[in-house]
Amino acid sequence: MTAGEPHSIRHPGDGWVDCACGSRHWGQFGAAGLLLARRDATGAPSHVVLQHRALWSHLGGTWGVPGGALAPGETPVDGALREAHEEAGIPPGAVRILGEHVLDHGPWRYTTILADVLPGTAIDVRPTDPESLEIAWVSVDEVTDRTLLPAFAQAWPQLLERLSPV
Repeated sequence: MTAGEPHSIRHPGDGWVDCACGSRHWGQFGAAGLLLARRDATGAPSHVVLQHRALWSHLGGTWGVPGGALAPGETPVDGALREAHEEAGIPPGAVRILGEHVLDHGPWRYTTILADVLPGTAIDVRPTDPESLEIAWVSVDEVTDRTLLPAFAQAWPQLLERLSPV
């Protein structure tokens, strides 16, 4: 999000952090997002939920995972589940947490929570707030065909590897 845009300050964790890397990051207490996967009959990840970010948001028009700023004292898992529910309609009780991937910049960090849809659960993802142009299940083979949020694009190969069955 950008300051002054719709819904730019919704909870005490919202706000920019000037990072030692030279960039500004959203989330006074860090940020987190949910990378939710569906699996095929072999157990391999077949689709993931992606968010097409609203044009007014920071790096708007790119695709990434539903997520956002953490509230004070909120864990990355709780924050990612909250944001995925707020932005994409993903029920927190319909996912199984697999692990996390952390982009650590010292004073600021972004945690991607990796998760699967619980077996036998169907999740109808959709934009549920104004932060998204679109929310979609995207084939893992087509993720890189989209214009990705740069940090997500860089992390995608490692994230996919971590989602793949052992």
